[in-house]
Amino acid sequence: MNAQKANDTKVKARQLQNVLYLAAKEHPRRRFHALYDKVYREDVLWEAWKQVKASGGSGGVDGVTLHYISQEYGAERFVDELANKLRSGTYLPQPARRKEIPKPDGKTRPLGIPIIADRVVQMATKIVMEPVFEADFKDFSYGFRPKRSAHDAIRHIRRAVKKGVYWVVDIDIRGYFDNIPHDKLMQLVEQRISDRRVLKLIRQWLKAGFVEDDQFHKT
Repeated sequence: MNAQKANDTKVKARQLQNVLYLAAKEHPRRRFHALYDKVYREDVLWEAWKQVKASGGSGGVDGVTLHYISQEYGAERFVDELANKLRSGTYLPQPARRKEIPKPDGKTRPLGIPIIADRVVQMATKIVMEPVFEADFKDFSYGFRPKRSAHDAIRHIRRAVKKGVYWVVDIDIRGYFDNIPHDKLMQLVEQRISDRRVLKLIRQWLKAGFVEDDQFHKT
């Protein structure tokens, strides 16, 4: 894909996000029922591929790497085939490759590394779903939101301190992402998303499991 077409897909994906955000903002109780076909749109999938490639990282359990796709297999071929699988309903997530990452305190935290195809579809789904939920967030929320970071949260705290705030509470939930109740998570997602195919995608990822030391484990 040439630079001009790549830029066009980025613009179209952003336009879609703006439309979804404004619709969600205008109707706080609306449940979106037609999102799946947007996940495999060319502009969305291509933008997802670009973001996954830019993030780097190693391959998953299938051994396919970003370098192999971009230099040998062909990114356009890869994205087209992924779109066809999503369109036909034959896409099936694979288990993640589990790797232990060292922490400053000497302990480790588990990191799940999905295959590249799953990362791209997950990113495409995020591109489509994120503006819907972004419309519901409060202004003081900074975690896992686009164009926001921990540094922004720190600046918010500093401004509050200058205005006379004396207490800051720092809370960390141990193993948070390993202990989220899937049923409750899906109930919250379903408050805004009613598209059964999108919900099925998420459930498949939640149940895909992981591989560690050549052994499959359920999640």
